Amino acid sequence: MLPNTGKLAGCTVFITGASRGIGKAIALKAAKDGANIVIAAKTTQAHPKLPGTIYTAAEERIDILVNNASAISLTNTLETPMKRVDLMMNVNTRGTYLTSKACIPYLKKSKIAHILNLSPPLNLNPLWFKQHCAYTIAKYGMSMCVLGMAEEFKGEIAVNALWPKTAIHTAAMDMLGGSGIESQCRKVDIIADAAYSIFKKPKSFTGNFIIDENILREEGVKNFDVYAIKPGHPLLPDFFLDEHPDTIIKKVESRGAVPELKEEKPQPPPKPRSGAVEETFRIVKDSLTDDVVQATQAIYQFELSGEDGGTWFLDLKSKGGNVGYGEPSHQADVVMSMSTDDFVKMFSGKLKPTMAFMSGKLKIKGNMALAIKLEKLMNQMNARL
Repeated sequence: MLPNTGKLAGCTVFITGASRGIGKAIALKAAKDGANIVIAAKTTQAHPKLPGTIYTAAEERIDILVNNASAISLTNTLETPMKRVDLMMNVNTRGTYLTSKACIPYLKKSKIAHILNLSPPLNLNPLWFKQHCAYTIAKYGMSMCVLGMAEEFKGEIAVNALWPKTAIHTAAMDMLGGSGIESQCRKVDIIADAAYSIFKKPKSFTGNFIIDENILREEGVKNFDVYAIKPGHPLLPDFFLDEHPDTIIKKVESRGAVPELKEEKPQPPPKPRSGAVEETFRIVKDSLTDDVVQATQAIYQFELSGEDGGTWFLDLKSKGGNVGYGEPSHQADVVMSMSTDDFVKMFSGKLKPTMAFMSGKLKIKGNMALAIKLEKLMNQMNARL
């Protein structure tokens, strides 16, 4: 962990989206130095018990602005309602621009004068657009604010971006990754320490797209296990970084995070491919209970390519639940498309749904929250598959 130096004592730090997670961790780190913290959640109206909005803070003095607030929806173009698109554009891009614009006149008067956006490097690999185009555009809008404002206010205000090398354990990651994802994540403390190291730098340090681990290594940090939720466990790389997810998956598999199908001990001859999917669904059916159905309340449709492929369904709405070949009797809440090989691997725990989705091996249409519920059911069945 990076020690506090007291350099931020007396400074005013304004942070958006700081009620929990990364924003809260940055606030607490700065507060340990003696900084005055002003946080904003979803309103510009002052809270009666927590006075302090962007306007009241600006009336006093702002030394550091952290644009952390963000909205996310990892859905493709046809599956993203315009209401959700507008939310992401308004919170991520417009929110960052607006907050920066309002704070800049006061930041110009500060000796420290930093703007830090929690946004990724501008990686134009189409891979990061094809599965969630709207989210990427909105998030990159925050990064383009760094690109433009760093140049516009060079010598007056340092403007930088910070992004994690690995997944960070937050409520959002729990929602996206499902049960057990935390073991592949780091704590929010690593982002807080990286942000703190940026705040200590002069105004001339500007226009940088910083990765948390890289800057902490420059600070002399060598032990990164202290930031891990589960030290020693392989970590899930974050979005938008240069490595291709297929390469990442191979690396993670080689380290044992996603076990391969082959084992060292002798195995019986493999079953014909034509029976693998049917056998998987048979085990799924045997595992269904009224409690599982009641807790899930969703119908899943699987579009599988390859041998033994076609359309299959898992009905977790009807009493007792049901599985079968063909389309469900009622409209599916979630449609998942993948190969038969990846389907069997995913249900048997050999392929994490999060990694499958990130690499494009799994495509999801419909209700993402219900898709995440299915992962919990998969975890229950892994031992039997």
